[in-house]
Amino acid sequence: MAGAGVPAALEIVHFTDPACPFAFSAEPTRLRLRWHYGDQLRWRTRMIVLTLEPGEAEKLAQGAPGLQRRHAMPIDPVPRARPASSEPACRAIVAARLNLPDTEEPLLRRLRVRAMAGGLLDDPQLIAASAQDVGLDPARLDAWCATEQVDAGLRADIEAARSPSRRALALGHSSAARASGGATQPPATKSSEATEGRPSRASPTQAPVQLRPGRKRSAASSSHRAQLSAHAAANGEARSRLDLKCT
Repeated sequence: MAGAGVPAALEIVHFTDPACPFAFSAEPTRLRLRWHYGDQLRWRTRMIVLTLEPGEAEKLAQGAPGLQRRHAMPIDPVPRARPASSEPACRAIVAARLNLPDTEEPLLRRLRVRAMAGGLLDDPQLIAASAQDVGLDPARLDAWCATEQVDAGLRADIEAARSPSRRALALGHSSAARASGGATQPPATKSSEATEGRPSRASPTQAPVQLRPGRKRSAASSSHRAQLSAHAAANGEARSRLDLKCT
């Protein structure tokens, strides 16, 4: 527990996949948490690679018209041209994390947006365009993706996504509790109290860590507020465009 007068910090491990419409639909909530609690939350992103699960690529290729209507998100509900693997895009995100960490989240965002607009995440041109969007050289990103370090990092993410914590298993409504041997359906998180000088630990019996909303926010929080505003604006524009396809 943090000392007196010092706000407790939580480390949140965010398991996600750029192909997942459920994770995309949860983005406004995630960004609001980042803005609202600022530096009290420490985030780590891990890739699931949903399409490793049998039949998942085929389900994703059907589009998500129900989610688009329910959450008013900019998701193209039209079925995709073919089933696609999310592994190349997830690999690119891990490569960005290990080589240029500040580009990891922006690259995930651009890949996610392009996928929800109907793009295929195993299309090299889509990945290259997303890299250019965030100022990454596509050739350099390709070179990173081919390294053993990135391969090991991606395999570690895949394993972690399929090994839910005891706290996640204690949540009866979670997919982790229903099937610990399969992938955790995003959006999924593991949280633990962060302590200085030693690894974080999580237990289903731990008392909730108290966070303090409204504290002074860092410059990064202003960036998250801008992302929320941009997300809301994109939703408004896309809702008009996509509703035409739903009628």
